[in-house]
Amino acid sequence: MKIIDAHMHYCKAEGFDELAKLSGGENTREFWQKTCEENHVVFSVAMGNSYVSPSRFGGVTPRLIDLGSRGEPFSCEPYNQAPNVGYCLGVQSEDITKENAEKTAQEFEWYLQHDPHCLGIKFYMGYQNVYLYDERHEPLFELAEAYHVPVAMHSGETANHHGRLRYAHPLTVDEAAGKHPGVKFVICHVGNPWIPDAIEVAAKNENVYIDFSGLWEYHLTPEREEQLAAFEQYIRMWLTYQGIWDRILYGSDWPLINIADNIRNLGKIVPEKYWPQFYYENALRVYGRIGDLLK
Repeated sequence: MKIIDAHMHYCKAEGFDELAKLSGGENTREFWQKTCEENHVVFSVAMGNSYVSPSRFGGVTPRLIDLGSRGEPFSCEPYNQAPNVGYCLGVQSEDITKENAEKTAQEFEWYLQHDPHCLGIKFYMGYQNVYLYDERHEPLFELAEAYHVPVAMHSGETANHHGRLRYAHPLTVDEAAGKHPGVKFVICHVGNPWIPDAIEVAAKNENVYIDFSGLWEYHLTPEREEQLAAFEQYIRMWLTYQGIWDRILYGSDWPLINIADNIRNLGKIVPEKYWPQFYYENALRVYGRIGDLLK
């Protein structure tokens, strides 16, 4: 079975090396490629959250990825990351103002124009104390629609106490998705712990999808898997109730989790007859540029 990982990280951010060790691996390009081969992951979508690109137009520049083979900074001319890894441009929302919003969109558009590996735009709500539907984001939503790329949003709990959860609630996606029906929105992490809310937002809005990344951490021992059984059944219950199997995406949040453990456990939530959609086909529809990169 072919798999697309629709949410992982591909950078040397602080703490990621230790997370990879706790998950039984290494935070390196070589280890990720080996892991993909062993687990039939044919393509990965990395969330830009590391290297900040130089300014070309005087706007806020996107966060990128930087797990190149020799530790060099990110480049797309030529592309120096793994060919089976694409990326979403990370947004520093707090730095965007009414005055620089259009120039910021120009900064992001440059990558969408010049790099086929640029797959979408990622908002870090909760880590950035701004609502997704804030007016400062409008030029970026317009850009996403023009280039037919999705908008992904961190949703749910944050990894540190500095985050503000009200900005990361999945219900905030309903505001943006309703205003921009021509843009595909991805609620990351199933909005955990607001899982029914995230599923309802997707059920209500045909342009909203959910990725199943970051639901657990590190290696999953038999004892931990037993503890998670009720949690997994709870998610499956809500998915079955709404029937949105065509709008859920497999994701890992690597290096947070052991990939083999993650694939196995998410398969307990999604019925086997929907595995082709969940693990592969839905991601191709959302991150449309992947299709050309796989040819």
